[in-house]
Amino acid sequence: MNKDHVKGEAEKLKGKANEIAGKVTGDKGQELKGDVQQGAGEARKKVGDLKDAADDARDDDVDRP
Repeated sequence: MNKDHVKGEAEKLKGKANEIAGKVTGDKGQELKGDVQQGAGEARKKVGDLKDAADDARDDDVDRP
């Protein structure tokens, strides 16, 4: 896990809060903002996954005799 995973999850949580607040208040704009934030958070987590995969691949190359 790296900082992109943590920041992505935090963004998803903020987005979910905005989405719920928008639904409760009937504010479609806030609801949409929440959906967008959740998507951005998921994208950030994917960046973290790619970085982890690159690190693992690099570590595998270093460990080979």
